[in-house]
Amino acid sequence: MVTARAPILKPVPIAELRPTQITVGMREVEERRRRWRALKSGKAAFLGRHMIPVVLGPKDRHYIVDHHHLARALHDEGVEEVLVLVTANLSMVEQDAFWIVLDDRNWMHPFDSEGKRRAYRDIPKSVDKLVDDPFRSLAGDLRRAGGYSKETAPYSEFLWADYLRRKMKRKHVINDYADALRRALRLAKGHDASYLPGWCGPAAED
Repeated sequence: MVTARAPILKPVPIAELRPTQITVGMREVEERRRRWRALKSGKAAFLGRHMIPVVLGPKDRHYIVDHHHLARALHDEGVEEVLVLVTANLSMVEQDAFWIVLDDRNWMHPFDSEGKRRAYRDIPKSVDKLVDDPFRSLAGDLRRAGGYSKETAPYSEFLWADYLRRKMKRKHVINDYADALRRALRLAKGHDASYLPGWCGPAAED
C-alpha cells in the first residue's frame, strides 16, 4: 500500500534508521559534514528542508531509500534525530518478503565496495556501519564536474561507480584522487560509457 508522501512530524532517531545499501562514498559524507558545520544558524530549518525518504517496514522500522550520505553525515556530526518522508508503507509485509519487494521495486542496492552483489543480510542495520566505496565518491564528483547529467533513475551513480571500478585501480583513486577524477572525465566522454544513465559524450556523426 503506497501512502501519500507526507512527512512524519515526530522526529526519528538516526540510530534507528535502516540502510538499504551497503556502501557510501565517504568523501561525499565528509563534504556534507563540512556543509553542516558551516551552518552558523538555521540548522533546524535545514533538517526541515532535507527530510530522509524512507519505506516503513516490518515492526514499523524506517528503511532509508535515499540520502544515505546525508544520514551518515548527520550521525557523524552528532545529530540524534531527523524528520523522515514516508514514501511507502510495507509494515504489513513479512521480513523475508520485504527485502524481495524492495529489490523488485529497485529500492535497495545490496552491492559491496568491490561491486559484488551480496545477500540481503549483509546490508548494515544502522547508518554508522555503512562501508566506504571510493568509486562512489568518484562517481559523485564526476557528475558535479560535468561528466554526466543528473538522472532520476535509481542508483545511477552506483552504475557509474561500477563502470569506473572496471576501468581504474582502487589504489589510484585513493592515492591520487585529483588525477583519478581527470581520468574519469575522459572516460565519461567515451563511447564505452554511452549505455550509462546521464551520458553526455560527443554525439556520433552521421
